[in-house]
Amino acid sequence: MTALSLAQPCPPGPDLVEDIRTCRLCTDRFAATATRHAPRPVAWFRPGARILIVGQAPGARVHASGRPFTDRSGDRLRDWMGLSEADFYDLDRIAIVPMAFCFPGYDAKGADLPPPPLCAATWRARVMGQLRPRLTLLVGGHAMRWHLTARNVTETVADWRAHAPAVFPLPHPSWRNTGWLRRHPWFEAELLPALRAAVAAEMSPPNSP
Repeated sequence: MTALSLAQPCPPGPDLVEDIRTCRLCTDRFAATATRHAPRPVAWFRPGARILIVGQAPGARVHASGRPFTDRSGDRLRDWMGLSEADFYDLDRIAIVPMAFCFPGYDAKGADLPPPPLCAATWRARVMGQLRPRLTLLVGGHAMRWHLTARNVTETVADWRAHAPAVFPLPHPSWRNTGWLRRHPWFEAELLPALRAAVAAEMSPPNSP
């Protein structure tokens, strides 16, 4: 059975965000994880947003809050972008579309499970068809593989100038990556100033110079 045939229980509707929020395709999959949780899709986008943030999948804290990046990773990402919390959650300017809308759960060892491919197969084409971002942030390896067919995160981020200023590949802002950031000081010294300038330009009012 293909992913597309599995997607049939969630038929298209007039409100794509509501379609996603009511999707329960992965009920059995999540019930079989160590967390045994129910699906809670976190859809945070609106057509017209200038900035698109492509993440991996919600974590446990986002699953609880129902809002993307309400965790320490979100604190770090907002710092990278140079944004306040209010601006970061401005739906008119920023769309946050992860590779899977639900928390995938933990495995038996307590590690994060990867985003289920079924989610992207079911929803991604429809969501991307509604968005026309001027700036895209690819956060983590799953986002880079989908959008750039890139496999090596460090090499892709190091080659950020090949994609900027329209696209910025970024490592995941998890605090587990603090060692990576220390080993690659060029990220903070060179990439982040360019990223913040690109973000500031797109956050400006439409009629501003």
